[in-house]
Amino acid sequence: MSHNTIEANQAMDKFDGHHQVWLFGYGSLIYKADFPFVERRPAHIFGWSRRFWQGSHDHRGTPEAPGRVATLVPAEGAVCHGMAYLVTPEEFAHLDHREKNGYLRVAIDIHFESGGVEEGLIYIAAAGNAAWLGEASVEEIARHIASAAGPSGPNAEYLLSLAAALREMGHHDEHVHAIEAYISTHFNA
Repeated sequence: MSHNTIEANQAMDKFDGHHQVWLFGYGSLIYKADFPFVERRPAHIFGWSRRFWQGSHDHRGTPEAPGRVATLVPAEGAVCHGMAYLVTPEEFAHLDHREKNGYLRVAIDIHFESGGVEEGLIYIAAAGNAAWLGEASVEEIARHIASAAGPSGPNAEYLLSLAAALREMGHHDEHVHAIEAYISTHFNA
């Protein structure tokens, strides 16, 4: 099975005919918006937890030695904080390519920190996709991240940038910040 999900994402027609769509980012999309957007707002979603359980064969690792990047897993009662972007549908060609390594577009309710809710899109790499690495201890994930690198740079850079962005937004993510603490303590990152 291929890691590449571009074709599957292009087949999603939920928002066809919309001139603008909200996109929720919970990983690198929080701090690296390499696409034009109409508006950007802090937001959150319910029922999902961020986890470093997805492999990165194309950005923060290689096909032979994938890195670990964030995805979401269902978690009753959880709140996942991130950033919402209002984009035009033309941006999805770039986003589908950027998120092609196992991530699929999913419709979700996005709750803005300033109030209000809009249905929008999110990219989620679900368990069982071809790049899935799965659950591991904080120590195992930290060691894996500390040793991985790919065309977009060191895997640790991704983790540390995400941890800093969440902190700047005033949010603590137990999973992300525990991995950050381990890497900072054991690998001089």
